[in-house]
Amino acid sequence: MTPMELSTPLQYAGDPRAAADEAAALEAAGLDAIWVAEAYGFDSPTIMGYLAARTERLRIGSAVLNVYSRTPALIAQTAAGLDALTGGRALLGIGASGPQVVEGWHGRRYDKPLGRTRETIELARRIWRREVIEHHGITDMPLPPEKGGTLGKPLKLLTRPVRDTIPVYVAALGPVNVRMTAELADGWLPFLYVPEHAAKIWGEPLAEGTALRDPALGPLSVVAGGLLAIGEGAEAVRDLMRPVMALYVGGMGAPGRNFYYDLVCSYGYEAEAAAVQEHYLAGRKREAESAVPAELCELVCLAGPEGYVRERVEAFREAGVTMLNVTPVGPEPARLVERVKSWL
Repeated sequence: MTPMELSTPLQYAGDPRAAADEAAALEAAGLDAIWVAEAYGFDSPTIMGYLAARTERLRIGSAVLNVYSRTPALIAQTAAGLDALTGGRALLGIGASGPQVVEGWHGRRYDKPLGRTRETIELARRIWRREVIEHHGITDMPLPPEKGGTLGKPLKLLTRPVRDTIPVYVAALGPVNVRMTAELADGWLPFLYVPEHAAKIWGEPLAEGTALRDPALGPLSVVAGGLLAIGEGAEAVRDLMRPVMALYVGGMGAPGRNFYYDLVCSYGYEAEAAAVQEHYLAGRKREAESAVPAELCELVCLAGPEGYVRERVEAFREAGVTMLNVTPVGPEPARLVERVKSWL
């Protein structure tokens, strides 16, 4: 049986300090890693730094820093700083995010998402090796005179990082982005992952990217999972995915430019996705939630009796997931983590 690690996304919508207290308890229960989101809420690096001080073994990752609002150099510096604070426990999760956040919140033009992601990975790795950086692509280092540069000169990272290789994970859904992730990244962060459909949707781009992969990177890590609840009545937890699904499928992008809508359609729920989007964009959020298919909510969760949840864990394992990323639901999250960890 292939070993699998266990991680969770940090739930910090209320008080991030309380969430950090819970993270310490989950670490004691056997959790391997924790992922800190950013979107347009609290920034991720500040919370990750606080988690570094509150934990001893847990790996801490960003999921994700977008490649528009920070330069590649700043992303590399942030990862190196976190790695120093944690003694080598940092995971760098990056991605393109989406045009609504990038343009609406950060005021940046949403262009060249794949090129920006590839460039960030390549530059970050060079920066951690403390190379003197001279690079001209989407990002210019240093800025040349023809683009307004006057005093810039090639530089290298001032401080010496704990590790000259920090694992880089990429949030990707589309086939071209997944292919690039399999080629270049240490790990992959898919969203709304259904293990039963993974090979059909992503098998070909993963194989194509792997064929171009540097063997020194080792196998690609895959981080996926969902809401976790075990026991009598745990099936009801699946309905907690309805507002999440409605938001992403219905509202994370305009019609024709929504990655999550396209993914759900590729799973075979074209009519349902169209209904969710129509209701959501018209302001009928409750109707959008009701239109999310119950089967899809079930497939993206690990919620039900123990035997059923164990079967779901194996489904994720067989699909190639190497780090099961769960969100425990209930009054004793640490006990849930401890229980699932014993199965892995």
